[in-house]
Amino acid sequence: MASIDTVGAITLDQLQLAARNHGLPLEALAYPITPIGLHYLLIHYDIPAVDAASWRLTVDGDVRQPLSLSLEELRARPAVEVAATMECAGNGRATLAPPVDSQPWLNEAVGTGAWRGARLRDVLDDAGIGDGAAEVLFSGLDRGVEDEVEQSYQRSLPLDEALRDEVLLAYELNGMPLPPQHGFPLRLLVPGWYGMTSVKWLERITVLDAPFEGVQMAKRYRLQRDEDDPGTPLTRMLPRALAIPPGVPEFHSRERFLAAGPCVIRGRAWSGWAPVSEVGVSVDGGATWEEARIERDVDSAWAWCAWTYEWQAEPGRHELAFRARDEAGNEQPLEGEWNVGGYGNNAVHRVIVNVGSGLSRHP
Repeated sequence: MASIDTVGAITLDQLQLAARNHGLPLEALAYPITPIGLHYLLIHYDIPAVDAASWRLTVDGDVRQPLSLSLEELRARPAVEVAATMECAGNGRATLAPPVDSQPWLNEAVGTGAWRGARLRDVLDDAGIGDGAAEVLFSGLDRGVEDEVEQSYQRSLPLDEALRDEVLLAYELNGMPLPPQHGFPLRLLVPGWYGMTSVKWLERITVLDAPFEGVQMAKRYRLQRDEDDPGTPLTRMLPRALAIPPGVPEFHSRERFLAAGPCVIRGRAWSGWAPVSEVGVSVDGGATWEEARIERDVDSAWAWCAWTYEWQAEPGRHELAFRARDEAGNEQPLEGEWNVGGYGNNAVHRVIVNVGSGLSRHP
């Protein structure tokens, strides 16, 4: 893994991706529910302009009664709200070596929203799932070219995952209609899974009797050792802890500056596999660890938790590190493991803090 202050040079193509997409400023971890404009965004192709009045959601495939639903008809159904943390599967890829040629995320591709919509399970029940059903395919209105093929963005879910109570057809975020960049008028929400699963600008749900083999399933979002490795698909988010960097930043390097003395470090942690059970904090680069205090300030099994740690900051240059462990026994590694797509790199979060006299005491 590259050091925390040196990563591979960013190409023009990567810069174009970085300019279109954006991450969560780490100071915004202070909010239990991320303000809409601060929630991370990854847009694979273009943002489609959708006329909600003429838009319809089609439900077809291996069903007894195909459906065509308007937004008004979906909103008339019983509504459910789920607070869920969503993270890009490529979060952390920019720190891997050798560099991976894709969206250059550091640690900021995350956010927690209050999503509201209709249960997917209820809509599928109304359509009547066929006896041979195995997967559910979700197709968005966004289109692009990958592997020299023009295509819609499409992802599938195993039937048992699609039928979970908390999987939503979401039309609101934080009490507002979905913004265009978040999938207006409708998107899928699959709590616990990486964000690529929650298809935006949803236009069609198709029940399949066999696994879907489209590009996004067969070739993307898979952990591959090399190009010849078929890999294993990514599903749920691995545990991660992030800190609100203490002190104040140097503009260019983002290194932190802080006055000596007591300092409360705050952050958030999550996992898609099980609730977070422990957050460890190291002030010596990972040589020794102490446990932070966890607070579950969002009432949802699918949302991040808050944590705090009281640090007696001594003068000098310190490398702080933060890692999470969940109740299933998954823990962040000290170093990330390289893979073709740069996916699932949940190596510990590291922050350089310069402590001295005459500097800011603000956390």
